[in-house]
Amino acid sequence: MYKPVSRILHILLLVILLGTCGSSIYFINQEPNAARCTPTFDTMLNTGWSLLQPGLERRVIRIYDDQNQHVESLHIWRFDQNCFRMNVAYDETPKSLETWQSDTNAAIVLNGGYYSVENERYFPDGLTIVHGEASGRSYDGFGGMLAINESGAELRWLVQQPYNSSEPLQAALQSFPILVRPGGGLGFGAERENHVSARRTVIGQDRDGRILFIVAPQGYFTLHQLSVYLTESDLNLDIAVNLDGGGSTGILVANPREVIPPTRPLPFVILVYAR
Repeated sequence: MYKPVSRILHILLLVILLGTCGSSIYFINQEPNAARCTPTFDTMLNTGWSLLQPGLERRVIRIYDDQNQHVESLHIWRFDQNCFRMNVAYDETPKSLETWQSDTNAAIVLNGGYYSVENERYFPDGLTIVHGEASGRSYDGFGGMLAINESGAELRWLVQQPYNSSEPLQAALQSFPILVRPGGGLGFGAERENHVSARRTVIGQDRDGRILFIVAPQGYFTLHQLSVYLTESDLNLDIAVNLDGGGSTGILVANPREVIPPTRPLPFVILVYAR
């Protein structure tokens, strides 16, 4: 009488054990891939970050002056390089952000560094590499660089790590000044303050290797003020470089769509693609 019941119980235990093992194996096999593009832990907490898509986060920080008047909003996008890759693009004829995005199908388009115009020809102030081809002259003893190779992108302080023409970079873009020095130090001190406020675009990299695009479109910050703010912020920045600002400041995010438009077309842009 008890043998059939006992046999049934043994079968049920075996099924449960196999199911548990199967679930465990699936979890172990899937965990490395799942971890690539999942929200970071601080996104899950109430820190102001929101998840737009796997590996891409968004935050807006409202800035108030001493009279508690709203004077600026920092629009910040932060992405994981396991989920996204970067590139640099150039065209002799400047384009709007919308045209750049439709031509490249990029997930994000951000304005690049400084440029000059001679005889209606646009060229970079500083080194730019597009499709492995370098143009312009590298900054010597100042400025920063976005360097992109097969393994990913990194920001450099050119004083600490000058450009080496023999390194196999797929793309690069230089700009200045450094707002946060490597290690999180103040990059633009009070002795350099010129009290000029303007629209600002910044590219940063945090201590976890994530890239941040920071746009301040209302023109409140001087370079020194922005350097102090970023250094003292909770963004965990390891390094940050100022890009071209003023009328060039602009960003387009394709999904969910958001545009902070520049007031002029752009010959150089930074592009971001989903992997």
